[in-house]
Amino acid sequence: MAGDRQGQVVLGVDSSTQSTKVLAVDAGTGEVLARGQAPHTVSTGAARETDPEVWWTALQDALGQIGRYAQEAAAISVGGQQHGLVVLDGQGRPLRPAMLWNDVRSAPQVEALVERHGAQEWADRFGSVPSASFTVSKWEWLRAHEPETAAAARAVRLPHDFLTERLSGAAVTDRGDASGTGWWASRTGAYDEDMLAEVGLDPKLLPAVLGPGEAAGQVREGAGVRPGALVGAGTGDNAAAALGLGLTPGQPVLSLGTSGTVYAVSRQRPTDATGTVAGFAAADGGWLPLACTLNCTLAVDKVAALLGRGREEVEPGGSVAFLPFLDGERTPNLPYASGLLTGLRHDTTAGQILQGAYDGAVYALLAALDLVLAVDGEDSAQPILLIGGGAKGVAWRETVRRLSGRPVQVPAASELVALGAAVQAAALLTGEAPAAIAASWNTAQGPLHDPLPRDEATLERLAAALPLAG
Repeated sequence: MAGDRQGQVVLGVDSSTQSTKVLAVDAGTGEVLARGQAPHTVSTGAARETDPEVWWTALQDALGQIGRYAQEAAAISVGGQQHGLVVLDGQGRPLRPAMLWNDVRSAPQVEALVERHGAQEWADRFGSVPSASFTVSKWEWLRAHEPETAAAARAVRLPHDFLTERLSGAAVTDRGDASGTGWWASRTGAYDEDMLAEVGLDPKLLPAVLGPGEAAGQVREGAGVRPGALVGAGTGDNAAAALGLGLTPGQPVLSLGTSGTVYAVSRQRPTDATGTVAGFAAADGGWLPLACTLNCTLAVDKVAALLGRGREEVEPGGSVAFLPFLDGERTPNLPYASGLLTGLRHDTTAGQILQGAYDGAVYALLAALDLVLAVDGEDSAQPILLIGGGAKGVAWRETVRRLSGRPVQVPAASELVALGAAVQAAALLTGEAPAAIAASWNTAQGPLHDPLPRDEATLERLAAALPLAG
């Protein structure tokens, strides 16, 4: 089947919080032929918002950077940041800036939703207990604080849906991204009409949910890509990265980006009533249990800047316990938390404090990873696949090795969200399974680092400090 895609060009898009990236990829070999990238503008403070038109402009800029490949593409798919709330008028224009996944102003609204139904019902129906990141909580915030805007909405979209619709004209999404809304039920594989009625959202305002392998349509004239090229359903960023890696059950992934995420594909539908593990759907038809922290590379870089040190200038030893919850936290669910530093002594160094920030960020992710892998009830011995911008850093890699006690593999392939979108686009051309395409592209190959003995003393200090953060 690979011959059917040999020599064809596919485009994969990663529309993240901070920027849009585009990869032009040879569909037969997986060779990256060209790259483009353009930044986004994100508000600061309590409101984390971006005008969706910024995403479209950034996509056009990034497409312009890949030259002729945009006009040679046979297919394109978009991977996008999850959970964001995009409200549009009847002409498809944004009524207000999009509320992003890391905007946690809706914490009171989601607490009320969970209280009304109970965590177990949420987990059973939707696969996840929603947090302030989920789209349903943002919609409830909008109804409470900007009712005129909510009433004026003629379409409600997720970030990747917005770009897919601009490319193809089709109002569609996929099960992977829809499963992070809080109104798509994993139990039924459809929008939950009772929940939509409860939050006053007309299902006609929502995009159709495409199945794995379905195309959204074709590229329209003037969209920056060859007209007539196939447009994939797209998916959320983590589901796209899973496609890019060609994950099979039991392979753990730890992604170090602005946020930190841990996930694996599973055979069982996740239903974690504690709220730690989000029971997302995978873009290929399976399941993607996932846990996400708000404070990862951005928080550690902030600590490094406050200390006047480079991000790699860590020092071993010391007695600090640092929970770098600078933006509140999603996992553990502490939306009102702030950073917590304990164990300071006269001989504590700035490098040890910085190492403590790494330790706290990784500790939260590893605790969640144990629960992610428990969904299928198997203790996987496979290496942790370390991805994201932080995976390039020695301090991040060594902290994961020291606190996990597991082997760590760092895939050589970069921009895995965009690469996974390209895998989805390539699958449209032949009907192959995305995992088979990713395997043929050798996307998960990279240096393998042996395990280190687990640093139990640091883990115990952090476990003792965690109750204080609440």
